[in-house]
Amino acid sequence: MQELAKQTNAWACYDCGKCTATCPVSRAGSPLSPRRHVLATNVSTPDEAAQDKTLFACLTCRQCDARCPAEVDYTLLVQKLRAVAFDKKVEPECPHGGALQSVMRMMADGGTQQDRLKWLTPDLETHPTTGSVFFWTGCTVYYDAFFPELKMKTLEGTKAGIRLLNVLGETPVVSPEERCCGHDLLWNGDVKSFESLAKHNVELVKKSGAETLVVPCAECARTWKMDYEPFITGTAPRILHLTEYLAERQADLPIKGNGAKKVTYQDPCRLGRHMGIYDPPRDLLQAVPGVELTEMIKNRKGATCCAGSTWSNCDRFAKKIQVDRLREARATGAEVLVTACPKCQIHYRCAMKDPKLGDEISIEMLDVAEIVANALG
Repeated sequence: MQELAKQTNAWACYDCGKCTATCPVSRAGSPLSPRRHVLATNVSTPDEAAQDKTLFACLTCRQCDARCPAEVDYTLLVQKLRAVAFDKKVEPECPHGGALQSVMRMMADGGTQQDRLKWLTPDLETHPTTGSVFFWTGCTVYYDAFFPELKMKTLEGTKAGIRLLNVLGETPVVSPEERCCGHDLLWNGDVKSFESLAKHNVELVKKSGAETLVVPCAECARTWKMDYEPFITGTAPRILHLTEYLAERQADLPIKGNGAKKVTYQDPCRLGRHMGIYDPPRDLLQAVPGVELTEMIKNRKGATCCAGSTWSNCDRFAKKIQVDRLREARATGAEVLVTACPKCQIHYRCAMKDPKLGDEISIEMLDVAEIVANALG
């Protein structure tokens, strides 16, 4: 615990309370207090720290990190404390019966045959093994099937990404051997399963010979860019979120426009505060004739999280955060809420199913790639 305090700067905490005052979960009424976890790191034993029931309530959205005057890396601290808790057999109570985590661990164990490419249509040009560009599909191939009651279409964003790469003259690798990036398992403390997935995926991309890895999911992009680094040997591929790649090659896209639409953009935590990527998605949206981008009051570094994170925060506090954010999106007058992470769409779509709120918070949602792809004519 002393080493963890040094690693995350927890020992320098002023006990000023800015983290707790900033935390969206605390502000929603939860008993979660980030500084309590900092204090536990400084004075508690691993057994005591692991028993704090609010440890898994944190969204790891990094709002507290951005405002901490002592520069405590609270987000990393939570990740490490959850690993301590996992070693003590303490895990979060996951919604959906823990089914998504089970699928991730099945992939980590290996030996499970996936039918990952059934969704590919003849108009999408891909290669299953080798190429200069590897397109990382993530878990969108599971989400639409797993949430039929939400009428999810996260795969549409994935397809749009491939379509745009094809327009740019690329035939990307879309591998049937891809596995979950392990993001959720890592942030829930299951480091062993995460490492198994990381080693498999890094080797898969290395064998493809890809020089560039394009990732449409914000969480997968964060995982590849920041958490896979210790597992990558030799020359690493250039890792870009899809919006970064498209923004770089924007001049080569035959964008014609798709009619007037007023949109607002949701900054995913992993893309924004975790990796500092704010401009590429906005540049793409503003490049589409007829699309008017209007910002929510809380945007960029101050954007509110979708309150989903690792499928372990599904409670009344998360619901309040989501409803408030959807009201903020509707207040802009936008017709469409655009994001760059499939999980944002899932969590907001779930919140919209509230029968009492109805049309008050409902809004169409699309991925940035869908907006751009629809503008090609």
